Amino acid sequence: MAGTLRIAVAQSRIDRDVRANGREIRGLMRQAAAGGARLVQFPEGAASGYAKSEVTAWDGIDWPALREELEETAALAGSLGLWVALGSAHPLTPPHRPHNSLYVISDTGALAGRYDKRRCSHTEITGWFSPGAAPLTFAVDGFTFGCALCIENVFPEVFVEYEALGVDAVLVSAYSRDPVFGALARGHAAATCLWIALANPARCSRELSAALVGPNGHVLAEAGRDGESGLVFGTLDRADPAFAVALEKARPWRRTARLGGIYESRRVEDPRSRDRLGF
Repeated sequence: MAGTLRIAVAQSRIDRDVRANGREIRGLMRQAAAGGARLVQFPEGAASGYAKSEVTAWDGIDWPALREELEETAALAGSLGLWVALGSAHPLTPPHRPHNSLYVISDTGALAGRYDKRRCSHTEITGWFSPGAAPLTFAVDGFTFGCALCIENVFPEVFVEYEALGVDAVLVSAYSRDPVFGALARGHAAATCLWIALANPARCSRELSAALVGPNGHVLAEAGRDGESGLVFGTLDRADPAFAVALEKARPWRRTARLGGIYESRRVEDPRSRDRLGF
């Protein structure tokens, strides 16, 4: 199995114009490839714009133009030999609302999968999106990734689920100004011993910048908090001594501990144990 993987996490500009978004995405893809990345991750709604921000009504989106931009982006991914995780609304058959999705495009330019946000916010679920139903995992050069979107960052069970599925890292694509999301990403990484990549729009970066967090919960790389478009690069390295405890000891032991058997076999019958009202 490969021991290292270089990735790029985008802090991109997102516009009402899907054509402008396509140009922004492809420009950053070229920068990611030039920087040696094998995968680049974009924020929630990077291609389509996000509901309530760039999108005020679904009939305001030029869906045919969006599809053309996505196809052009996929073709570039194949030309660059670059994996792309790209946030976008995904239209369904009317009258059903779109999914809030993360397209995963392979380094051959094929759509390798689509993650549809499952735990939508109250506003999303009541007025904007149809929820998804399943997790998504995919592998790049021996590393396996899971996908999550924005408010799913507040649900620990999402990350526990992906840990149980055996992923190495979770890509969290957000559209948020809440700095707590950064703290949550670090906490989930430390608790599950997974790398977590957090992509966020440039306009939100003063409060929450794009970042890569290691499986020990420490920030490995972070984009500028300057409102500017750009990338943050980082390397997933299984042999890094800083991650030895997290990957080789903590993660396998915690997986066993979650199953509970090591505790069941060691519980004792003792009156002082049963009596929980005495010192």
